Amino acid sequence: MNYSKPQSFPPLVHRLYSVWYRHFRVYVKNIFSNGLPPFLEPLIFLAGIGLGLNKYIENMNGIPYIEFLATGLLVVSAMFTAAFECSFGTFLRLEFDKVYDGMLAAPLSVNNLLVGEIIWAGSKGFFFSLAVFLVLIPFGIITVHISLLTPLIGFITGIMFASFSLFITSFVKDINQFNFYFTGFLSPMFFFSGIVFPVTNLPEIIRPVAEIFPLTHSVRLVRAVCFIDFRPELAADLVYIAVFTFVFAYWGIKRLKKKLIQ
Repeated sequence: MNYSKPQSFPPLVHRLYSVWYRHFRVYVKNIFSNGLPPFLEPLIFLAGIGLGLNKYIENMNGIPYIEFLATGLLVVSAMFTAAFECSFGTFLRLEFDKVYDGMLAAPLSVNNLLVGEIIWAGSKGFFFSLAVFLVLIPFGIITVHISLLTPLIGFITGIMFASFSLFITSFVKDINQFNFYFTGFLSPMFFFSGIVFPVTNLPEIIRPVAEIFPLTHSVRLVRAVCFIDFRPELAADLVYIAVFTFVFAYWGIKRLKKKLIQ
């Protein structure tokens, strides 16, 4: 008798890559509208805010203010693009476009699908940080040395906020509820994570809150790389990012898995 062989799944790397590649193909279909803003946004922000404040604030923690502000933007761009991708983007693909229904018909598990989402969002974080980096280089705001690692920190930041955003998405029932996430959580972090001014300038009662914000730890890492200022405390920042990412990725995937299977 002839028995058909059981269907074998492609290797894990291929499955994750297929999710990443699908999102990449969609993204590059409108490469001009998708790829140009990451280069324009830091220019507009630095011209409107950095150059203006730089006349009144010469130094911040012994660093020219324009450099202090610009280096923080390297991870802010990664945070926002990854958060948007795994909140609005994931919700639209799940509830409106029904993209995941077709993807799960392929030899993919729900875990493969959602981990691929996180990796794609991290890749966008890498690209957006790289775009800011390339904008800053011609103006001499940062120099090319070990600072070439900053897009890698953008990738790590993107992974972290993608994981947290999937967790938030697992609770959202109406797309307008994401406004609370962006306005109530992400936007305050921009001001209280050491980007515009050092965390040490905050009142003592608020500093512990700033340490809870995940962006604070990414900002420390990217400034350490840009200014070659490595300290033992940075190990704690790396541990925080790793634990934060794992915990929220685990719970986010677990909760969204129930929605996708239903």
